[in-house]
Amino acid sequence: MHASVLVPIVMREHPTVLLTERTMHLSTHSGQIAFPGGRADEDDADASATALREAQEELGLDPAFVQILGVLPHYVTGSAFIITPVVALVQTGFTLTPNADEVADVFEVPLEFLMNPAHHQRQAFESEGIRREWFSMPYQDHINGHITQRFIWGATAGMLRNFYRLLSA
Repeated sequence: MHASVLVPIVMREHPTVLLTERTMHLSTHSGQIAFPGGRADEDDADASATALREAQEELGLDPAFVQILGVLPHYVTGSAFIITPVVALVQTGFTLTPNADEVADVFEVPLEFLMNPAHHQRQAFESEGIRREWFSMPYQDHINGHITQRFIWGATAGMLRNFYRLLSA
């Protein structure tokens, strides 16, 4: 199954990455932190078109604010998704209208935090003789005096780790 996600870097004084928390009732990856994105449609011209369409459907992100930089290598998930991460700059001034059926929350994490390898934690789990490993990037979001724990893991953390490795090469 082919899919694309937008890796939206918001061009603030200190750039951030725009992420979503998926609603709990979704059939796949419910409640997880994710990039906006989803399955490719027949009508999508390419991976960038899929990522832009999905970001608009999920978040109401107007493509006029988005400048595509390029794509990262495919990321294959344990659930057989072949994901193309599409890296883009997002100019400030946009307004978001999240789709409540798919998105429980939208937030930004400083790019500097995500690109710091000290925050890339390797996790492992073994069950019935099968060992699974993945990265996580726990983040404390400070909003109006409240702290919200954001546990970025799995495919999203893996794609961010690949982005870090590309930038540090």
